[in-house]
Amino acid sequence: MYENKYLSIYEELVEKIQSGQLKPSTKLPSENELVKEYATSRETVRKALTMLSQNGYIQKIRGKGSYVLDVSKYDFPISGLVSFKELAQKMGKPWGTIVNEFALISPDSQLQKQLNVTEKDPVWKVIRTRVMDGEKIILDKDFFNKKYVPILTKEICEGSIYEYLEQDLGLKISFAKKEFFVDETTAEDRMFLDLKDDKHIVVVKNYVYLDNANLFQYTESRHRLDKFRFVDFARRGH
Repeated sequence: MYENKYLSIYEELVEKIQSGQLKPSTKLPSENELVKEYATSRETVRKALTMLSQNGYIQKIRGKGSYVLDVSKYDFPISGLVSFKELAQKMGKPWGTIVNEFALISPDSQLQKQLNVTEKDPVWKVIRTRVMDGEKIILDKDFFNKKYVPILTKEICEGSIYEYLEQDLGLKISFAKKEFFVDETTAEDRMFLDLKDDKHIVVVKNYVYLDNANLFQYTESRHRLDKFRFVDFARRGH
């Protein structure tokens, strides 16, 4: 029973946070108060709090206590190249992808600039809705230079394109330049996402390069404002 005590405390606090009984930014009872409330040891309470912190439910602030985080939003890493599948699996949430459009196109003048191609260079166009926990939360508009991705199918696009590119095609995806901005929602956003009353959307533009510095992908990801917080870890240089 002692072994599972911290788990039952953890699960009870998770339920209170998810149900809104414990609201975002509120302070949890102190360790001493939780020890008394659950009639257990300080070590057991600390294990439960550590687990809450590791799973993104609370933030522990040294000398001040533990504060409830907003769990209605998903952490989106600003730096790093993470596929939607990897992000969803890390969060342990049920996920899915709906392919709205899949085609091989001749790029228009704007796309020629974005991908550094000519009108004679064929480009894969993939428009996908990303579903997390039953809600349509991201609209991904991907464009791949066919020179580097000779074969692509709708079935591949329904899974993880990056998994296919790296494992099957052997591409070495190296780095990306990213741009973040807030845009007004479009008719396309409203068609493919569960937007509710949102009038704005967070757009992330990605220019993705291979290890030989060749630009092979341009992506515009449109994220629901109410579902994401954009996070990064910064270190001050000396």
